[in-house]
Amino acid sequence: QVQLVESGGGLVQAGGSLRLSCAASGRTFNNYDMGWFRQAPGKEREFVATISWSTGITNYADSVKGRFTISRDNAKNTVYLQMNSLKPEDTAVYYCIAQPVAGPNYWGQGTQVTVSS
Repeated sequence: QVQLVESGGGLVQAGGSLRLSCAASGRTFNNYDMGWFRQAPGKEREFVATISWSTGITNYADSVKGRFTISRDNAKNTVYLQMNSLKPEDTAVYYCIAQPVAGPNYWGQGTQVTVSS
């Protein structure tokens, strides 16, 4: 069974940085895209970034380009989201997702990121 466990969220001032981690287990992820979504209070869950586990190709939402970096460590089965120059509008619960080529997506439980102004 696939398990995704996020960590690294917290409270930070605007302009600061945080690094989120997503530890994945339960299968090999060579045919998966791994990524991050976020959901702010009263808003729909939105795409943040993805990375191909096999090729390392990345994709970002326009709102985070140039500030966030997604990466993976294949040996540790872990995906990271380095978030720099954080803004109050980045405040949200951040969810890790594993997206296979075919089949259901898997989600983590989420980690809260709060950016104070």
